[in-house]
Amino acid sequence: MEIKEEGTSEEGQHFLSTAQANDSDGTQFTSIQKSANEPQLEFILACKDLVAPVRDRKLNTLVQISVIHPAEQSLTRYSSTEIVEGTRDPLFLTGVIFPSEYPIYEETKIKLTVYDVKDKALDTVRTSVLSEHNKESPSEVGRSFLGYASFKVGELLKSKEQLLSLSLRTSDGGKVVGTIEVIVVKMGEIEDGEADHITTDVQGQKCALVYECTAPESVSGKDNLSFLNAVLKNPVCKLYRFPTSDNKWMQIREQMSESVLSFHIPKELISLHIKEDLCRNQELKELGELSPHWDNLRKNVLTHCDQMVNMYQDILSELIKETGSSFKSSSSKGDKTLEFVPVNLHLQRMHVHSPHLKDALYDVITVGAPAAHFQGFKNGGLRKLLHRFETERRNTGYQFIYYSPENTAKAKEVLSNINQLQPLIATHADLLLNSASQRSPDSLKNSLKMLSEKTELFVHAFKDQLVRSALLALYTARPGGILKKPPSPKSSPEESHSQDQPLPMKRQDSIPHHSDYDEEEWDRVWANVGKSLNCVIAMVDKLIERDGGSEGSSCDKDGEKDPSRADSITSHPREDWYEQLHPLILALKDCMGEVVSRAKQSLTFVLLQELAYSLPQCLMLTLRRDIVFSQALAGLVCGFIIKLHTSLHDPDFLQQLHTVGLIVQYEGLLSTYSDEIGMLEDMAVGISDLKKVAFKIIEAKSNDVLPVITGRREHYVVEVKVPARMFEVLPLPIREGQLLHVYPVLFNVGINEQQTLAERFGDVSLQETINQENFELLKEYYAVFMEKMPPDYISHFQEQNDLKGLLENLHQNIQAKKRKNVEIMWLAATICRKLNGIRFTCCKSAKDRTSMSVTLEQCSILRDEHQLHKDFFIRALDCMRREGCRIENVLKNIKCRKYAFNMLQLMAFPKYYRPPEGTYGKADT
Repeated sequence: MEIKEEGTSEEGQHFLSTAQANDSDGTQFTSIQKSANEPQLEFILACKDLVAPVRDRKLNTLVQISVIHPAEQSLTRYSSTEIVEGTRDPLFLTGVIFPSEYPIYEETKIKLTVYDVKDKALDTVRTSVLSEHNKESPSEVGRSFLGYASFKVGELLKSKEQLLSLSLRTSDGGKVVGTIEVIVVKMGEIEDGEADHITTDVQGQKCALVYECTAPESVSGKDNLSFLNAVLKNPVCKLYRFPTSDNKWMQIREQMSESVLSFHIPKELISLHIKEDLCRNQELKELGELSPHWDNLRKNVLTHCDQMVNMYQDILSELIKETGSSFKSSSSKGDKTLEFVPVNLHLQRMHVHSPHLKDALYDVITVGAPAAHFQGFKNGGLRKLLHRFETERRNTGYQFIYYSPENTAKAKEVLSNINQLQPLIATHADLLLNSASQRSPDSLKNSLKMLSEKTELFVHAFKDQLVRSALLALYTARPGGILKKPPSPKSSPEESHSQDQPLPMKRQDSIPHHSDYDEEEWDRVWANVGKSLNCVIAMVDKLIERDGGSEGSSCDKDGEKDPSRADSITSHPREDWYEQLHPLILALKDCMGEVVSRAKQSLTFVLLQELAYSLPQCLMLTLRRDIVFSQALAGLVCGFIIKLHTSLHDPDFLQQLHTVGLIVQYEGLLSTYSDEIGMLEDMAVGISDLKKVAFKIIEAKSNDVLPVITGRREHYVVEVKVPARMFEVLPLPIREGQLLHVYPVLFNVGINEQQTLAERFGDVSLQETINQENFELLKEYYAVFMEKMPPDYISHFQEQNDLKGLLENLHQNIQAKKRKNVEIMWLAATICRKLNGIRFTCCKSAKDRTSMSVTLEQCSILRDEHQLHKDFFIRALDCMRREGCRIENVLKNIKCRKYAFNMLQLMAFPKYYRPPEGTYGKADT
């Protein structure tokens, strides 16, 4: 049968969707037996006694792996090893891994082709597609063919010790040019002693190729992996083996996965924004009659607000069309319809199995810096734009009343509390009446307790002076309002103690005063809610007391008799409890309705002031902030869910989660030059805004396990659903719905040639300020961590980790103001990991600089935590950059396996952030 070769641009990592266990003629294929969610097959390669095509030439060899699918009898390029230089007996550190999803059977044939690479800079044949009509000679692209061998998967699996030694032959199948050995890898299985049948010289030492490893402990909770698969998609997997300092072998699986949350979270958020904005627009319409000046402002605001809602609805409609999508490429970062979606979001995972140590997982979320690329950076990013907007608004007060951002946020918070509490109180009031009709004392007490708690929260929400000042402002904005100069702050005791009074305006005083306005009326209306509740409490006490229950009283919560209505309450044995309580509940609801009506209108008037200034710039700023926050939140939710699943059986982590919260550390690699200044300004605000997010873990009641978001712009709750078996192991406070908080910090160090320009001719103060501000936040988190975690844990923790020393070192490096001080990145990442935090790495597209950073971090961890042989650090780094997951990331983003650097640019990069020769060149980012 003639074999036709078909190239794949993504090295076989995107699996065939049509593979079946039956051929078209009904032939059955034998599946590989494996554990759930484990790779189907992993093997490593080594060659011996290779024959050079030219005498005395030192060979630089690589092996290209291709797959012949039995159902199709076509050959597909799958992957390659790294290049091993200067030896006839190359031992390859990059292995071959077939993930659980790949359609591979015992009948599948694997072809191994060995090449001699003459010029690494020209060696691109393994990264491009060669069709039957494009038969370039390998020698023309920097390599020459040495020999090939092939085998069936079943032959390997059934072989003695699952090892094959195959002859490498020339293309005509005649001459033998060496041997290639294929060894199955089973991560975590114990080998009986060292194997001496395959050894190789590692810097003059002998290393066994069959591993001597201890049995692994569960590092990821394998039962939970299927649940994670609902969030993670399209994994790319790589396998390596590296020597340790004592000449053993460690095994490393590298995995990179997309997440459906890239699109799911933006859709959830935009839906919330639409709901929130429609509600606000309706409240503006229900503000009542206003004088012509304010009415015209309102109409103008509503026109623009309606346009914004329509825009959000259009964006949501476009995103809904992207059903099933889980990846936005770097080349799409300026796409208007996808601007809420994070760029190139992935989980980057390293699973390490090393001798005499527990298995370990190391996760980093890689994502493009959250930024509004479609909006552009001509006028800067959010940090600068928000500051400029607020400064101008404070200093311009001709047509509106100025309220500080804190007061505006407070108005939104109180409005939100009103909308949540009013229906809750009404429900509990109805439950109280239901308990009364059943004449159940215990039920009545419980219902009263819930009603009292919610009503007290409701009353407390209106204690703020802002409501009172807003009522006065709204009163004078009604038709016929008489404007007079307001009294001096000292003339009003209430005003003199308030921090919430609007600031003076240029042409109109902050709060117009009406001579007929009764400033005490609001106090009476507000106090009536509490008095009505006290009457309900007194009546319940009397009913239970007369029924033979415990002693009751008509006292209010301060212990004093309420003379308003309690004394008039009478009750007689066997009288209907419902009849006694019903009029009091109606009175409570009426009082609440009056408070809600007045407070809603006055606080909506506060929001009108913010919107009235500088339309449409105000709304465009909100849009930009929503876009950046959406990108940041999608990454955060992904990181939180993964961290939860990998640490589910760690009681210390779970205690930290609900007593302290989690640190979330972002590593930024943006320069402080040109457009990237604006990106960094966007990113800084987007990450800071994540403080507004809390998580709640709930039990999944169906197969739909994707998270749900509730809340509003100033406060979001992300409900993470977990299966019952996982939910049961969580601590009681988490199961009872306690909100779990995150503490985001950002440290940025520009490393490219643009940062060189910024350091020599520009301004790096933005980076310095961000790093200093976030160091203070990190220090605050550490203080809370040390205070709230149990003493026994802290004692052990301090023995294992010198966090205080690391923090001091980080502070010194930030203060040093050294150029391209990547030590800041390494220290911040180390502190984050030791504090059980969530790690992020970001650059403009999360493709090139990010790839250099995460591969360096992975190899540094192998060196520092797993005793990677010091002579193999650079080689391991080159393996991961040349053949690992990150070069596949480049390929899926720009359809080219080259990092977007040139030689001139790389001269400005720190030494360990430079990719190996032949892996970079001009590319569209």
